[in-house]
Amino acid sequence: MHRAAIALGSNLGDRARLLAEAVDHIAALPMISVLKVSAFYETAPVDCPAGQGNYLNAAALIQTQLPPDDLLAALLAIESELGRDRSPGERNAPRTVDLDLIFYGDEVIVQPGLHVPHPRMHERKFVLEPLNEIAPHWMHPQLKKTVRELLAAL
Repeated sequence: MHRAAIALGSNLGDRARLLAEAVDHIAALPMISVLKVSAFYETAPVDCPAGQGNYLNAAALIQTQLPPDDLLAALLAIESELGRDRSPGERNAPRTVDLDLIFYGDEVIVQPGLHVPHPRMHERKFVLEPLNEIAPHWMHPQLKKTVRELLAAL
């Protein structure tokens, strides 16, 4: 079994309902147990086109037997099922739901379409704040700092 951390975000539609549905979908996946889910945090858009609404963000801690690429594929399928449009277009466009694989154990994975730990997670309060609530002592395998230390550094 592997522990993994997932960041969740939404800035379209009924954001709280969509995040709750995303967690329910994750929990329903085979070989996954949801261990903890953070509170929902309202945040301003970061690195997004002007005029977007605020996000609700959260984090989930899971235990899984799925390999990381299968877990990512399952997360992308949930995004699609909940109305996420990933067609080419504007980068960081508004979205019904965004599910990012932040950590997968202490593994470092760099392959097309999958970078773990998430390459910008340590720069993003909207990822670190909810993650700090549920996994403050998780150590970033490359930066050698805990989630709590990364958040404090912001």
